[in-house]
Parts: sequence; C-alpha cells; structure tokens
Amino acid sequence: MQAFYSLLELLGMLVTDPRTGVLIALLIVASVCDFRVYKIPNWLTASGTAFGLIYNTAAPISPHAGFPWAFEGMLLGLLMMLPLYALKVMGAGDVKLMAMVGAFLGVPAILYAVLCTFIVGGIAALGFALFNRALGRMLGNVKNIVQIMVLSAIGGIRPDAHMEASKSVGKLPYGVSIGIGATGYMVARQLGYL
Repeated sequence: MQAFYSLLELLGMLVTDPRTGVLIALLIVASVCDFRVYKIPNWLTASGTAFGLIYNTAAPISPHAGFPWAFEGMLLGLLMMLPLYALKVMGAGDVKLMAMVGAFLGVPAILYAVLCTFIVGGIAALGFALFNRALGRMLGNVKNIVQIMVLSAIGGIRPDAHMEASKSVGKLPYGVSIGIGATGYMVARQLGYL
C-alpha cells in the first residue's frame, strides 16, 4: 500500500511542478539523440537551460530559490563535467546537458544528480567493456586518465590525453547515463530515498 502512495506522490510531482516533467522530457529526447547519432543538439541544451533559468526565476520552488540558485546549479553542473571534457573522455554535449540539468535542479541537488550519473555511467561502461571483451583495455585507459589528471594537477599544466584509436574501447552515449542518473535521482528524492 505504501508503494502505491509513493507512486501517487511521484505522479503528483510531475503534475504539480511542470519543471520536473519538462526536464524528464528533455532528458528523454537528449538520450534518444545521443543513442542514435552520438550527439546532443545544441538547440536542446540551450533552450532547456534557458527554460530552467527563466522558470526558476519566475516560479521559484522555495524562498531561497530563484535565478541565483538556478544559475549556480547550471554553473556547478558545467564545472563538474568540464575536467572530463578537457581529458576528451566526454563530449561537449554531455557537459552542456549536465549544465542544463543544473539549471533545473539548482544547488545542492545537482551534486547528487551528478553522483547518480557517474554511478550509472560507470555501470554502463563496465557492461559495455564486458560485452565487448575489453575490460583490461578499459581499466588501462582509466589508469592512464587518472595518471594524466594527477600529473596535470601537480604540475599545474593543462591535461592533454590523446589515446590511440587502437586502445579505445569504443563510444558510449553518455547522454543516456545522464538521463537515467538525473531522472533516477529525482525519483529517489521524491520517494524519500535521498
């Protein structure tokens, strides 16, 4: 019976707060685009970010929310993914998509959404590597990326990770992981798990 009430609360969240429904719809479209063509359109991330900023300014969910809250969420979502883009581990569309999610969720929720996304992305990467029988190569690539990040941080230089095509395990549409991770976070939060 409790599960039924939780489901009703979840559906109520989608009806009473349109920003959640809009964000989930945008994440679905981004996931499908990324899965099909390995690209997240700029019009989607730009319009979604604008909607999140404007809607949170016009109809803040709490007294402390508003434009600064949404802008900080957008900026934090962008900054948390930027190092992975600099290492060429992630595409620019993925970074912009997480910034869009931040514009909707604000701070501190974007931190949890990014964490959930990293968990989903890690599981997807492991599954992808196991399916393609390339787990050893993937772990070697992760080791190289971590070494480059540490050496760059210590030396104060810009990271430059160029992997040879033969070492790559393959492309993984990370927009799907962002969609599942962010949506999973919102559902878990609404059901009281987070």
